[in-house]
Amino acid sequence: HHDRGLLQLPAIMVTGMPTIEAMATNKFSSIFGTASAAVAYARSTKVDRQVALPGAALAVLSAGLGAWAAASISAEVLRPAVMVVLLAVAAFVTLRPAMGAVPEPHLRTRGRVIAAVATAGAGIAFYDGILGPGTGTFLIIAFTAILGLDFVSASASAKIINIGTNLGALLVFGAQGHVQWALGLGMAVCNVAGAQLGARMALRRGAAFVRVVLLCVVAAMVVRLGWQEFA
Repeated sequence: HHDRGLLQLPAIMVTGMPTIEAMATNKFSSIFGTASAAVAYARSTKVDRQVALPGAALAVLSAGLGAWAAASISAEVLRPAVMVVLLAVAAFVTLRPAMGAVPEPHLRTRGRVIAAVATAGAGIAFYDGILGPGTGTFLIIAFTAILGLDFVSASASAKIINIGTNLGALLVFGAQGHVQWALGLGMAVCNVAGAQLGARMALRRGAAFVRVVLLCVVAAMVVRLGWQEFA
């Protein structure tokens, strides 16, 4: 459930829908799944509210700006950069097996809290508005690396930020008339079911399971982006 855009966007675009409409409709359906997963996490694990709430508020604005810019910036320009970042993420997670396995509360300082809010709520949120794939993964890595959260807590906080990014982009795409609401509602039902299943598996199996899923998602994304770039 970390990066539904990876699978959903291509699935929507197979219908021949323009990229901007596919992104917009995907944001509409995703907000339901993200909110559903956030509720499941909040019931069972500690959400870092000090970071997640201000980060989510900032994310609405940043993702809205990203969505506004999306019409003028080609995905082809950003794709190679995203591939490099994803490969760096995969290397980082692989070479630091202890990262995210257990919490490291000593890393949490006032400066790092501010850095996490800025990174997630401004930088990653803007990226989600303008392109999207990898956002969930980037958020989890940011919270793990900057704040020393374990992967499950990082996933919980990432979901709150992700609600903000989806909402910000949706407001702009909706105002521009790019959302196909009926299709989005049908997808939303499936999103909620998948998000509940994914969140419960992560909570039940813990950080080691999330780490493996994270690496699998990153590998799949690199392969998909590489295929788009070079095929």
